[in-house]
Amino acid sequence: MALPVLSSSAVKFRRVLAQFPQELSLAFAYGSGVFRQAGASAEHGENNMLDFVFAVDDAVSWHMTNLLKNRSHYSFLKYFGPKKITTIQRYGAGIYYNTLVPCNGRMIKYGVISTDALIEDLFHWKTLYVAGRLQKPVKILAQNENSKLQAALVSNLKSAVTAAFLMLPESFSEEDLYMQIAGLSYSGDFRMIIGEDKSKVQNIVKPNVAHFQKLYSNILQDCPQVVYKHHLGRLEIDKSPEGQFTQLMALPKTLQQKITALVNPPGKNRDVEEILLQVAHDPDCGFVVNQGISGIVRSSSIVQSAKTILTAGAKKSITYSMKKLYKMTKGGLKKTS
Repeated sequence: MALPVLSSSAVKFRRVLAQFPQELSLAFAYGSGVFRQAGASAEHGENNMLDFVFAVDDAVSWHMTNLLKNRSHYSFLKYFGPKKITTIQRYGAGIYYNTLVPCNGRMIKYGVISTDALIEDLFHWKTLYVAGRLQKPVKILAQNENSKLQAALVSNLKSAVTAAFLMLPESFSEEDLYMQIAGLSYSGDFRMIIGEDKSKVQNIVKPNVAHFQKLYSNILQDCPQVVYKHHLGRLEIDKSPEGQFTQLMALPKTLQQKITALVNPPGKNRDVEEILLQVAHDPDCGFVVNQGISGIVRSSSIVQSAKTILTAGAKKSITYSMKKLYKMTKGGLKKTS
């Protein structure tokens, strides 16, 4: 999953990583400071805030060491100690962010998530928060030998392809597929209404199709339900009820539960397989899947954003929100001009 990124990045990322406790099961950088997005100059990408996620086996121990090394990164919560910080981390998407942190001449934001919570999100899409970020190109900076984590990373990519297939027509382009995948973790996110550039998904995909191909080409070539015409950049999938049922049964557990809750009338107890078979025959199957994903993302994004007031503090929260609003307005003006 390690992919080529903006120039001179390797040394830059290593220097940032060196500032933190090294007990990491996974560390990656993501976002517009790492991968160039449509409408942004190279210089703009080099000046953007750098975003990181650190997965750790023991969050209390990691925060304890980080408080000794980087106490200024934390909001007022630093006075409550690592156990309270870890308790707050578990709410929402299970990740604790320190934002607008000066580091080696750049502003950075970094999130800390427990390895177990990450694995659960990757396999089951409990929140689709960090799992959603890992469905798009990222720069892997460190990864240990945890075989369950590696299997979960691959499972997450396969699930993203399966969910996208259910929402796409019988024939579509590779770019259509990657747009659908990139949009999964934004579906239902209230920040897409206020706080994010409405062209965000398109801006992510268009300049980075080659990076998406490196993530997904092996999965597409090995998938029995798709005809992958790589040389044409086209794909064809089985949209029969039988084909859709197979895909629905392969979806992550939380999404299956959301779909069954949407379709199953209150008080009627039917098993998941029976309900998914009904959805497979429904002409609005793709819409139902989309609604299920939106339900997962909506709840986790609201709680996670509310948590930012605590983890960042009021001043940083306002500054960060204003930067997001500026980007959203700027994107809207570009679209209308």
